Amino acid sequence: MTFREFAEKSWAVPSQYVHNRYMMMVHGCGLVDEFPSVAYAVDFEEWGYDGVFEENMVVSVESFIGEKDGIEGVKLEEQVLITAEGAVPLSSVPLCDLPDI
Repeated sequence: MTFREFAEKSWAVPSQYVHNRYMMMVHGCGLVDEFPSVAYAVDFEEWGYDGVFEENMVVSVESFIGEKDGIEGVKLEEQVLITAEGAVPLSSVPLCDLPDI
């Protein structure tokens, strides 16, 4: 799958959260946003570039959702291994595991 195809098939960030989105939704693992950096579909013409996800790549899928001038938001990041069958999460920790209150 190409980076553009991935961007176009991905969830579109709702308009009230676009201002605070990260510049890239996928990036390589390293000290900073390493290659590849995959832009959101809305940003692809300006920030995107040609590329293809290849088997055995490890990438970070990252997002921040928070309103402009808001005081709260949610940041998620998951490292995944690209396989012939798709992306496999490398973490075994669930996104939400709340105790009974």
